[in-house]
Amino acid sequence: MDYFKDLEVWFVTGAQLLYGGDAVVQVDGHSNEMVKGLNNSGNLPIKVVYKGTANSNAEVSAIFRAANNDEKCVGVITWMHTFSPAKMWIHGLKDYKKPLLHFHTQFNKEIPWNTMDMDFMNLNQSAHGDREFGHIISRMRKPCKVVVGHWQDEKAQQKIAVWQRVAAAWADAQDMRLIRLGDQMNNVAVTDGDKVEAEMRLGYHVDFCNIAQLRDYQNDVTDAEINALIDTYKKEYEIAPGAWDNAHFAGQVRHAAIAEIALRRLLKETGAKAFTTHFDNLDGIDQLPGLACQRLMAEGYGFGAEGDWKTAALCRTMYVMGQGLPKGCSFLEDYTLNFDGENSAILQAHMLEISPMIAKQKPRLEVHPLGIGGKNDPARLVFTSKEGEGTASTIVDMGNRFRLIVNKVDCIQSKPLPKLPVASALWIPRPNFEIGAGAWIMAGGTHHSAFSYDLTAEYWQDYAEIAGIEILVIDENTTIDSFKRDLRINEIYYMLNRALQA
Repeated sequence: MDYFKDLEVWFVTGAQLLYGGDAVVQVDGHSNEMVKGLNNSGNLPIKVVYKGTANSNAEVSAIFRAANNDEKCVGVITWMHTFSPAKMWIHGLKDYKKPLLHFHTQFNKEIPWNTMDMDFMNLNQSAHGDREFGHIISRMRKPCKVVVGHWQDEKAQQKIAVWQRVAAAWADAQDMRLIRLGDQMNNVAVTDGDKVEAEMRLGYHVDFCNIAQLRDYQNDVTDAEINALIDTYKKEYEIAPGAWDNAHFAGQVRHAAIAEIALRRLLKETGAKAFTTHFDNLDGIDQLPGLACQRLMAEGYGFGAEGDWKTAALCRTMYVMGQGLPKGCSFLEDYTLNFDGENSAILQAHMLEISPMIAKQKPRLEVHPLGIGGKNDPARLVFTSKEGEGTASTIVDMGNRFRLIVNKVDCIQSKPLPKLPVASALWIPRPNFEIGAGAWIMAGGTHHSAFSYDLTAEYWQDYAEIAGIEILVIDENTTIDSFKRDLRINEIYYMLNRALQA
């Protein structure tokens, strides 16, 4: 599915009538050419739609009201071609609810030294018109991404593209229904949180779903549907020779197919975009639906294990942001540690549920005992992840705010796990194992994460800005001393901010 094809980002140019109608016509022509160039660049995933110049309070307010009410519009880009008095933007910005990007650019790339006259200078005033707009954004404490660069430069276009992806994912989250097949794992704190505040702040609507509903869907699955899905398994995955002659293997894969068909139908008919499972709540289910979770993640559904609804929602958001990017993403869990000096690393895995999007090789379909949950042997896809740079992210509830934690990591070559037949990744957190893992723990990070090869910290910084939540980035520049200082400063900031709001 192409999540971006029907979406739009609006482009609004700031101007005024001080220089006369002919000047506005020229501003309009430049703006049209710029928007056309952005769309033809091939670097933006979402179409930019030019919405004209804004020359008055009324025009600004009308554009922002229309943007709020248009489902296709996921955000607005503003640019001040000439000097646009910022007081006329106040009422429109007060009412505006969607992501905002301010593009500090100008139509011409270089100064026309030999021909520039007063008329040219009066008309081409982005150099200070954008600063006037920036002041009112700052004065109003309005979340806004600022991109600086010429509109034809790929670097600037790529920054806009990142923001577009985040804006689309934010829009997707605003009606995100998440169903939980079971509750939280008993007594686990870090994966739980305030669901009311999450809906108010992040858009997540979290519902409990009785496992009996999944059983009902399973009862309606037909033999024809099961056989068709098993044929898909045979085409897409490696399967040991003679495996289908083994009645136990064939039977358990068949049960896995039933669970996948039922779960997909349940998600579609409830309108859910993400879900969680729990191995303690499987009454009437043959096995923990690991294969189903793996394949549904690859289709774009968010997933969290053991009732972890925040990671499930974040995985969905991560997938939407990365739509069309090549390397993939997945839910992951910190499993066990490998101490090896400078190459010390963390094995990422889970009992079953890792997306095949991150697989280095063609996944193998296998059936093995699980040793937990008290159910029959589940089917699962077994593989190791690709090598490469990525980001691990998580959201935790700090009581007075949500905190987004992002760690840049390097996935390295893993080794076979003949006694642990699961999907896995092996990574070294940046700047190194000691600091990266230590900072994550100090920040209160979960043992689950939403991992992506394609998304950089910039995506998550844009997301946190739009959501109005705290973000902490752990990367090659992090030191424990600086990270502790950031934690203390952030705590003071959010305590004071809460007190002021009260």
